[in-house]
Order: sequence, then structure tokens, then C-alpha cells
Amino acid sequence: MSIANSSPPGNCKFAIPKKGRLFDKVNEMLKGAGITYRREARLDVAICVGLPITLVFLPASDIAKYVGEGNIDIGVTGIDIVEESMVEVDRVMDLGFGKCKLCVQAQVSKNITNVADLAGCRIVTSFPDTTRKYFKQFDDAKGVETKVKFVSGSVEAACGLGLADAVVDLVETGTTMRAAGLEVVSEILETEAILISNPNSEHKDIVEKIRRRLEGYITATKFVMVTYNVHIDLLQKAIAITPGKRSPTVTSLDDGHFKSVSSLVAKKDVNEKMDELHDLGATDILVLQLTNTRM
Repeated sequence: MSIANSSPPGNCKFAIPKKGRLFDKVNEMLKGAGITYRREARLDVAICVGLPITLVFLPASDIAKYVGEGNIDIGVTGIDIVEESMVEVDRVMDLGFGKCKLCVQAQVSKNITNVADLAGCRIVTSFPDTTRKYFKQFDDAKGVETKVKFVSGSVEAACGLGLADAVVDLVETGTTMRAAGLEVVSEILETEAILISNPNSEHKDIVEKIRRRLEGYITATKFVMVTYNVHIDLLQKAIAITPGKRSPTVTSLDDGHFKSVSSLVAKKDVNEKMDELHDLGATDILVLQLTNTRM
């Protein structure tokens, strides 16, 4: 009899964010990669269908620590969380979403342009260890100690309330920062969602399978397959337009004067490429959507 919120012996444990926009993105990615699961209501553990994987739903801020300490084999979190957790993990792959920057921010009215001027001041942040590590260089140079205070949310309000001289927080679009009357003084690091694993995991084969599936899905979201027919005299010019990820596939047709070409094209470029092919003289130009790939 299985115990609620437990993992079957021998399963690879895979942690993903339990809620929010990050959960939505990861869930979409898992579905596209064929990693499906059944999750019972109110449980933070789910067994994957057809794979020896147990999904564990955790706060994103806890995932790096669980993976680093070996309680979880693999997980999705941010570079900022890995840095703050100060654990040793393998960075398996970058996932390309959740991009933002961890920045030192101060009130616009203070006109602080040199971050070193904040050494020894009061800093409020949700990233205390990263902040102390960053300010150490300035503290040592000035012989002072920056006073770093942890808060779990609403960091941007600290300066306006007189609780801090500056804050360290994530900046994506900057809308919240500007609304609070703050501006970036210095950038500490760039972050995005990444796939991490424990260096000593006993499930390296499953970790690699997960990586391969996610990579295949991500590639499918970035590319389409373009196919067209072109006269042999124009073949090399057409291939120059659509060289593919490695090289295009060229197939002979019954009409010996023409070839059929299939090539991967980045989604963002596809309309321009179709126009160029049409102007060159290619015909029967089709765009096929991809659902998954293995490269």
C-alpha cells in the first residue's frame, strides 16, 4: 500500500515549482515533452505515466537546496535561487524562460550612481546571502559592514517606508521598480529557469532522458519545417536561403528538373524566408509545425 506524498522505491525524483507562472511554463514544457502525470488533489507528489519518475511540487526557492542535498535528483529553478542556496548542483540545461536580473536598486531621488556608496548602508532583500557576498568587496575596501535584512516579499516598499537605503531584488520589465520610485544602481547577476541535478544522483540515465526530451520540445517551439520544390538550376541559391540547423534534406522528384527540399527554419524568420524562396522561383512552399524533435 502506497503512502500519500511518497515516491515509489527506485523512482527518480523530479522537483518542479508548485504554483505561479513558473509552474505554468514548466507544466506546458513537461506535457510537450511527453512527461505526463496523475496528481491527486492536495498532494505535492505525482507519479509519471510510463516513466520511473516521481514529480515533487515544491516552492521554487526550496528546489535548489533539495537537489543539492540529494533529497531530489533533478529540478527546475532559477539561477538566482541556486546562487542563494549555495549548494553544489549540475547545471543540466538552460530553459530559456523566466529571464530577469538581480539588481541593487535605490530611490531615484537619492541619485546614487556608484554601488560602492551603499557599502555600510541598510539593504533589504529576499537574497541575503547573495547580497552579502556581492557587497563584501565594497565592505572590505571601505572597512565597513553592510547591514543586510531579509524579507520574503514586497521588497520594493522598504526604501519608501524608511526601512532601507537600497534593496536587492529581481527586475524583469522594471514596471514595479519604477512605480516604487526606484532605479537600478548595479546588476548582480542575470537569471533564468534552468534544469539542475544532483552530481551524485543514482538516476543519471533518467536525468539524461529528461534533458533529451525537454531539449527536443524546446527545439520544436523554436523551429518549423519548411518544404518546397525548386528547379535544379536554383537549388544552391535556395539552400543558401534555408541552410537548416545542420543541412537541408534534398529529394529527387519524378520531374528530373526539380528537387524537393525540407529544412528547419527558425519561427521568427519563416515569413521572410518564404518570401525569399517565392521571389527566387521556388514553388509549393509549405510550413509544417513541429511537436517534438530529437537532434
